[in-house]
Amino acid sequence: MTGQKAVTPSAESLAASIKASKSRGLPPVEKWNPPFCGDIDMEIRRDGTWFYEGTPIGRPGLVKLFASILIREDDKFFLVTPVEKVGIRVDDAPFVAVDFEVSGEGRDQRLTFTTNLDDVTVAGPDAPLRFVRDDETGEPSPYVRVRRNLEALIDRKSFYRLVELGLHHDDWFGVWSGGAFFGIIPSKDLPKE
Repeated sequence: MTGQKAVTPSAESLAASIKASKSRGLPPVEKWNPPFCGDIDMEIRRDGTWFYEGTPIGRPGLVKLFASILIREDDKFFLVTPVEKVGIRVDDAPFVAVDFEVSGEGRDQRLTFTTNLDDVTVAGPDAPLRFVRDDETGEPSPYVRVRRNLEALIDRKSFYRLVELGLHHDDWFGVWSGGAFFGIIPSKDLPKE
């Protein structure tokens, strides 16, 4: 091994590796522990667009394939196969929740989110909603867990719809889903009418 340079895999070699190991459903990435092979020039922008070497990946099937092997460790993101692990950049969250459906009311309400990559998740204890406010602007960034520890940024129109569903509970303004209450903002911080 002395004198040999480590080779970082390309997006093409990763895709071929995924296809070779892919079965029905999501790959069992939590069972894989391959060696780290370095970073590749792949990025997921805040709007959910995937880029490779500065160019948008225009094939939705390929993006979904990469998303199926995406993992997060602390604040770093990686694509993993049974034999390799490479780092990628993610501006915010790797997915964008582009819509949701509502069923039921009050504590029995269920909010079912769909992402830009057609993932579907019901917000609840195992898929919590999270709301982060920018310290400078006060602007909220809402998220829902999609799978494992990967989240989707909830798009603006969907966030406004969530606010319309909001109600007060335990000194918070928020929404119910899957038997859990998710506070958006403390009631005391709401503007006075």
